Amino acid sequence: MNHTKVEFEPFEYSYYDYSDWYSNNAEPTKPPKEVILPCDPTVDDKLFHICMLSISLVIMLILAVLSRKNKFCQGFTRGSSSIFSPANFLDQTQSKGVVMAVFGLVFSKLAMLVIAPDPLPFCKDTPADIKEYMKIIAIFYYPVLFYPLLACSTLQHKAGYVFGTLLSFGHFGILLWQKFDCPKTPEIYKFYALLGSLPQLACLAYLCVQFILLFVKGPKTDEDLDSSYYNNYVKLLLKKRSSTASSSSTDKPTLAERILEVPKSYIYIPEKVFRFPVKLAVSAFVAFMAIYHTALLLIVLVVPTLHIVRAGIDENIAFLLMGFGIILSDDRMEVVKIVTFYTWLLEVCYLCAMTMSLLVSLLMLMRSMILHRSNLKGLYKGDIYSIYNSQKTISPSKPGVVCWMGLTGYQAAIVSLGMAIQTVVLFICFLFLVFLIIIPVFYGRNLIVFQIAGEAWPGWVTLLLVTVLQHVTAKFAFIKKDAGTRDLNNRESLFLLTYLLFLINTLVGLIVSIWRMVITALYNIIHLGRIDISLLHRTAESYDPAYSYYINSLKVEVSQSHPVMKAFCGLLLDMMVEGGRVGQKIRDAEEGIQENRPSKATSRQRIRSRWQLLYTLVNNPSLLGSRTHFQTLKTSESVLNGTPNRSSKKGSNKEASKAAAEPVQSTETPTNQDKTD
Repeated sequence: MNHTKVEFEPFEYSYYDYSDWYSNNAEPTKPPKEVILPCDPTVDDKLFHICMLSISLVIMLILAVLSRKNKFCQGFTRGSSSIFSPANFLDQTQSKGVVMAVFGLVFSKLAMLVIAPDPLPFCKDTPADIKEYMKIIAIFYYPVLFYPLLACSTLQHKAGYVFGTLLSFGHFGILLWQKFDCPKTPEIYKFYALLGSLPQLACLAYLCVQFILLFVKGPKTDEDLDSSYYNNYVKLLLKKRSSTASSSSTDKPTLAERILEVPKSYIYIPEKVFRFPVKLAVSAFVAFMAIYHTALLLIVLVVPTLHIVRAGIDENIAFLLMGFGIILSDDRMEVVKIVTFYTWLLEVCYLCAMTMSLLVSLLMLMRSMILHRSNLKGLYKGDIYSIYNSQKTISPSKPGVVCWMGLTGYQAAIVSLGMAIQTVVLFICFLFLVFLIIIPVFYGRNLIVFQIAGEAWPGWVTLLLVTVLQHVTAKFAFIKKDAGTRDLNNRESLFLLTYLLFLINTLVGLIVSIWRMVITALYNIIHLGRIDISLLHRTAESYDPAYSYYINSLKVEVSQSHPVMKAFCGLLLDMMVEGGRVGQKIRDAEEGIQENRPSKATSRQRIRSRWQLLYTLVNNPSLLGSRTHFQTLKTSESVLNGTPNRSSKKGSNKEASKAAAEPVQSTETPTNQDKTD
């Protein structure tokens, strides 16, 4: 038997041969995750802030010298200003654009400061134990940094406008340069710093353009009491309304007009003779900035995370769900598709809730502006009870001043918190709608809500029929009309039905109470960002801190910037500054004197007016004290409380008649003293 010799060649294992592994596991490779490294811009932030602070200090010193020179030349009269007053917040006639832009710029810096790794630009890699202290310092630092922009505008000097242009262009150019150098940052989301700086760039760009326009046009000379706004307001207030306008206002509006009135009530349309106060305008703009930053933060905190979760779903999710007793399908790839689809639905629900919350916040902001105007006009007319639940004195107070100072920041914080809560509640509502109603109906399974409602359908039908029965019997059986009046009818049947339906009405009341709770919660959540309405009852509105802030700040606003009061003060200052020209016109009008050369008709009217004046003074001697001639030509001993002193040494009827005849003579030949007054 022959045995063949088989020779085995030695097996050589290659540690670098992966051909079999690739052929058996042919899976596409995933791209590596993008890693954003910290970026240092070309322009060092620390050096830039040191240079800007130095330049701002020099500019403030120059503006201080110019403001002292202006005050010395103008004699401390109207038009003079100080660098220590950022703006006249009680002047409704001044330009509001610069003030709003600077406040929006400061608030945007604060919004970015909340999650910034380095609160102050002077120190990098801030230790965690002193980071909170640095944030507190930064809260005071950034208002000081941008304060020169307000001072350059307030001074109303061309040199101030030049300095404002230089500062705004410096801030805008360096910030734009830094964002071009480092558009991506590792904080939260790679483009969060870029998107968060867009409001700052917009405000700085507006300031650049505005300072150039102010330099070209020159300072305005018709602000505050010099403006014609207050006089126009008073003229419109005293203007008689036409009969056609009054009749049209009493007509009942049609259905189309009532439908169009609903969207109009949420759109702020400026009026011709009404200017929004500076403080409320700044508050509205800062609230808009708060809405933007809150929406941006809510999006970048959730949406990128959902993207990462959806991208990381693989076949292992089936084993994870199986551990919780959830089996979506026997095929693991199908489980991956289902979970990925549900994750996408989560993102869609969140974005829908975010969008609806954003729209609701903007609508509530515009509605607040409309109500601000309505409240101010009502308080100008003395309608106290439209705002307050009891009689109040419209005058400044210590709580009122505190509330007026903090109104802008208070409203911004409330709007931000309200928008966040609205987003969470609306997200839950969308989840309930999609996962418990829409998806089960679309796929025809997991109809949990419909199964519960189907099992309880006899109860729902009973409640519905009983409710309909009570409404029908109340309309046709228990109410009778007789001679245009209404009265109860069939009282025995009414009493019987009341007793029989007692228990079923208890169940109806339970459903109504749940519905009341839901409606109240939704209403309060939607209106949480508004401070111009109280979320409590009228008798308990003083316990609402936001509304108390608002109504106390209105006291200061109305008492210090009432248009009628400002018009009257402007008239008094004109009488003092212009040498009594306005006062002479008033006296001429009161005594019936015409400026033109009198004709035969006007001379009769003048004579009649003088005789009427003489008759009035003789019969009302207490008015003598109000006459300028009597005050300048008589000593104080001869007059007591505006009445001639009949017990004086010269006292007689002759003195009284002489005093009464004296104004008549003075009207014909006015003295030099009267002209000077």
